[in-house]
Amino acid sequence: MKGKSRLTHVDKAGRPAMVDVSSKPVTVREARAECRVRFPAKVAAVLRESELKTAKGAVIDTAIIAGTMAVKRTHELIPFCHPLPIDGCRFDVAWAGGNTLRIECTVKTAHRTGVEMEAMTGASIAALTVYDMCKALSHAIVVGPAKLLGKRGGKRDVGDI
Repeated sequence: MKGKSRLTHVDKAGRPAMVDVSSKPVTVREARAECRVRFPAKVAAVLRESELKTAKGAVIDTAIIAGTMAVKRTHELIPFCHPLPIDGCRFDVAWAGGNTLRIECTVKTAHRTGVEMEAMTGASIAALTVYDMCKALSHAIVVGPAKLLGKRGGKRDVGDI
């Protein structure tokens, strides 16, 4: 497949395979991802009024803890992700418009492979935690989309860090 893109987690025989990164140089890698949580208008108003606290506790603090735990365990959830030492993980959570909460996760490591999946997992699990903590108010809460905003430090930089 010279000159064409190919899937990296498939070997020459078409079987699933983990990428061998042993020959890649160790570089600082960083990725940033987001996931959004959209609430019905009345639920968003209640959450704003309560400063995002529910009977289950502080929604944002709990989501950040859950997202951080997920970042550190991404390799246990996604079969071909390498276990990575996580050098930094931070979350930014803010209202993006009247009814939508934007959860951003930035992850950093010095390794041979990137942390895009860790950032995506962190943002997604944090968003799912928000849903879990708020579902007593409504099951019409929508999680997503989740998307990569940027990465740097590997073969190519993508998006914005």
